[in-house]
Amino acid sequence: MSGTRFGWLDLLVLLVYLAGTTVLGVWLGRDQKNSKDYFVAGRNIPWWAVMFSIVAAETSALTFISVPGLAVIGNFGFLQVCLGYVLGRVVVAYVLLPRYFEGDLVTAYELLETRFGMATRRFTSVVFMVTRGMADSVRVFASAIPIAIVIGPSLPRELVMPAAIVILGVLTIIYTYKGGMRAVVWTELLQAGVYATGGLSAAYLVGQAVSGGWTQILADAGAQDKLRVFDFYTGFDRPFTAFAGIIGGAVLTMASHGADQTIVQRMLSARSLKDAQKAIIGSGIAVLALMTLFLTVGIGLWSYYQGTTFNSPDQIFPTFIFEKMPNGLIGLLVASILAATMSTHSGAINSLAATTTHDIYVPLFRKAPNEAATFRAGRWFALAWGVVLTFGALLFPEGRTPVVEIALSIASFTQGALLGGFFLGIFVKRAVQRDAIVGMSIGIAVMAFVVFAKQLSAAYPWLASTLGPLANIAWPWYVLIGTTITVGSGFISSHVRRSPDAA
Repeated sequence: MSGTRFGWLDLLVLLVYLAGTTVLGVWLGRDQKNSKDYFVAGRNIPWWAVMFSIVAAETSALTFISVPGLAVIGNFGFLQVCLGYVLGRVVVAYVLLPRYFEGDLVTAYELLETRFGMATRRFTSVVFMVTRGMADSVRVFASAIPIAIVIGPSLPRELVMPAAIVILGVLTIIYTYKGGMRAVVWTELLQAGVYATGGLSAAYLVGQAVSGGWTQILADAGAQDKLRVFDFYTGFDRPFTAFAGIIGGAVLTMASHGADQTIVQRMLSARSLKDAQKAIIGSGIAVLALMTLFLTVGIGLWSYYQGTTFNSPDQIFPTFIFEKMPNGLIGLLVASILAATMSTHSGAINSLAATTTHDIYVPLFRKAPNEAATFRAGRWFALAWGVVLTFGALLFPEGRTPVVEIALSIASFTQGALLGGFFLGIFVKRAVQRDAIVGMSIGIAVMAFVVFAKQLSAAYPWLASTLGPLANIAWPWYVLIGTTITVGSGFISSHVRRSPDAA
């Protein structure tokens, strides 16, 4: 791959986008007066903006780079997971969201303090921070790939990826630090439009590059069974089946959109519960459409690159961009990839700062610090988390597994326990704080064996016979397993006490 085709026009497009996004974010943060302005935008964002912000948050550079790669090496089976996403959002809208809007909440985990106590709130906040930090470091790494292609010819090879990651991280930190959630939402609206346009442009150009256009591409793909959506296989070892996708995807989205601060915080920025419900359900339909677009691009790339070998599926789309697209559009598509990541990255920074400020920092004081002090602390925590995520991306090694699967596996590692904690509070009336922490701790511990079973079996052969079956469980089942174990453990814990009031 060469960066020589990235011309002056591409550079101009990219620089205008980066400068415009950064300036817009800083400008949007000009009237902030307190921490609620900074973290939930004064609860005054219209539902359609919240909806596109949610879409932008979950369709990061992983969508732009990695999802087309899934179609190249497979088929349209990933849409089964997306259908589960829509179903899970409906549950979040009518089961969890009403509880969030009953109080004046800034973080999702304040709800657990109301139900169980401060220790549960702190525990879940720390679990969220660790998981989100790991997953978003992977996302930053993925989106630095096209930047590395651009700057590659001018730097020693060992410095290319680190430089790309630092450039991306610093620019996002600037406008997130200054602009807060208002900047996050409105720049995400812009960014969603940019990379949706980029995806449509890519689909058009792939069709132009293949002899016979999309008619021939779809005919060839159909003959090779690459347009198949549904697979009714009932085992637990394949990720893209109707059962794993719809059931596992639904529970995964209940956790990611109902128990994860990154998305919950956006919904808490809406003007009302009804607006938040429209935003979350609408986002599911939009994501389904967007994933269909990028999988379609992947089918086109499969047709175009038949017989070509790549080190990783994540390199296929960036290679097409730099080798075959006209100047100007290359700059737009690189901007699209940056838009995808900067939107997710900025939201992660803000949500991590919110949980650190409101769940860890403020409760440490017997008397809550004044709004000015909380506001300042929130900004400093945003800056710190931006540095942490960028550094985490620098430590991530490139491999042959699509990055989207790695990031979703990381998220699934603890999200089942978080969702299980909320379900315990809602459905197990007897459960108290000890039961919630015990249940979530057991859920995380068991999922550590499930997620890392393959690596543990290789490192410790004597464990192979025990962990062997676990090594084959596909990632869409992780959250369901973690949730079930958490609720079951908490339920048992609540019944081994003499009294439901015992702590």
